[in-house]
Amino acid sequence: MEPEYLLDSNVIIGYLAGKIPPVGMKAISDIVDKKCQFSVISQIEVLRFNDTPENEQALAEFVSNSIILPLTDTVAVRTIALCKQSKIKLPDAIIAATALALTVRGCTALL
Repeated sequence: MEPEYLLDSNVIIGYLAGKIPPVGMKAISDIVDKKCQFSVISQIEVLRFNDTPENEQALAEFVSNSIILPLTDTVAVRTIALCKQSKIKLPDAIIAATALALTVRGCTALL
């Protein structure tokens, strides 16, 4: 069974830090228990900061146990269309286009 959700960087970071409200933590836990997938852009966003060795290890393990979706030609075309339709930051457009290209549900959070 293929994963149904594409997790956003904020969700991954918030979930691993325990900063999402309890109801959200339960929902994300259910998704994470199956198999996570996220864009290569989220991988970069999650791993780019210097953090404590423990947090970096937790993030690296989370990423290595997940499905990382590459930037494909289809995603690029959808990203361009999204950017032309609305004011959206490029990383967010790529993540949204990845979800649209896969016809999965996106899971994002504003922390």
